[in-house]
Amino acid sequence: MDGVVSDPDGRWETGHGGWAFRHGAGPVDGDKFRLGARMDQGVQLYGRRTWEHFARLWPARDGDFAQRMNAVPKRVATRAGIDASAWSNSAGIDGDPLAWVAAERARRDVVVVGSLSLVHALAAADLVDEYRLITFPTVMGTGDRLLATGNTAGYRFTVAEPADADALTALTVLRRDREGKAR
Repeated sequence: MDGVVSDPDGRWETGHGGWAFRHGAGPVDGDKFRLGARMDQGVQLYGRRTWEHFARLWPARDGDFAQRMNAVPKRVATRAGIDASAWSNSAGIDGDPLAWVAAERARRDVVVVGSLSLVHALAAADLVDEYRLITFPTVMGTGDRLLATGNTAGYRFTVAEPADADALTALTVLRRDREGKAR
């Protein structure tokens, strides 16, 4: 609720980590962000650390959403490179990830999952059109925030509804319209 997004699963062992699972796995299970066709027709972009973590988890999962996560094209912003064989349909980005996103978003949606430093860089470069957030009934007090500067840059609420029927979580979509860009 206070905008802290760092260490949702506790893997970094911060004092505030693990907040996303304090109410069970339901709030983060499946397509709670309601990305649907954007997953099928777009591309996911990750920072290296998030991709490496997901590459250890998702290939072994099953179910409809896991199949979708494993099938979608994935690109990784990294200078160190990745073992693309660790997770199907993955590849590193050659060159500047901001230039890649600026060019790619003209062809299809670019969906970033996690990867906070990458999101901050994209926001600073004015390359974010929409935020999809799951809000948890938890105040952390410390940790990294999504909107580091607190500037919403003209975003408006387009969705605010329960994310999970059995948990106190809400899906919120903040979007801004850009001239000449169909959404």
